[in-house]
Amino acid sequence: MAPRPERRRSEARSRALGGPAASRARRVSGPSPATKAAWRREIAASFRRLTPDASRAAAEAVAAVWHEVEAWRSVERVALYAALPDELDLGPVAARIAASGRPVLWPRVEGDQLVFAACAADVRRPGAFGVLEPPASAPADPLGEGDLVVVPGRAFDQRGVRLGRGRAYYDRFLAGRSELATLGVGHEFQIVSRLPRDPHDVPVDALLTERGLRPLRPPGAGTRSRPS
Repeated sequence: MAPRPERRRSEARSRALGGPAASRARRVSGPSPATKAAWRREIAASFRRLTPDASRAAAEAVAAVWHEVEAWRSVERVALYAALPDELDLGPVAARIAASGRPVLWPRVEGDQLVFAACAADVRRPGAFGVLEPPASAPADPLGEGDLVVVPGRAFDQRGVRLGRGRAYYDRFLAGRSELATLGVGHEFQIVSRLPRDPHDVPVDALLTERGLRPLRPPGAGTRSRPS
């Protein structure tokens, strides 16, 4: 007899949390990196140690605990990101949201800004930097009160400070947008004690990994906070 869906989700989460590859990826040896560039190298090394099976298990485990996000924040629409190979895959999360009947929005680069548009995942096409984006025919849809922005990152710290790839697209988009709730999503090994922070860096309101949700501040508060 095939395992029940609940058992399969539990097994996926167990593999994501306790598998040998995941454990190796979570270990950071020696002193913490002092610069953003050093942190990016550290996280890149952890991703190289992550096996495809552990990566898939983590993505399934994050989808299995998505209900914690819904309990934390009443969400009208969700803006996801199209994961690169060295980011946690949000495909299982997108499928769960779409199954609930709520729209999913995806980012598109226009000049030096991000816009978001609703479309089915399978109609996205490679855009800026080779990342899958909504087609030009999908109109930009302004985000507002009640919407949740899921933010990618190379790493996040316990304050919600995010380490991106250095282009600051999300920081520019979120600056001053206190009406939006923000959620950083990644593998557990991407959560670190403290990251360097620049004046333009916008922290997220909560973190979600295969271990569950960590609320950090009231939704939207991160877009107003100043460096500490």
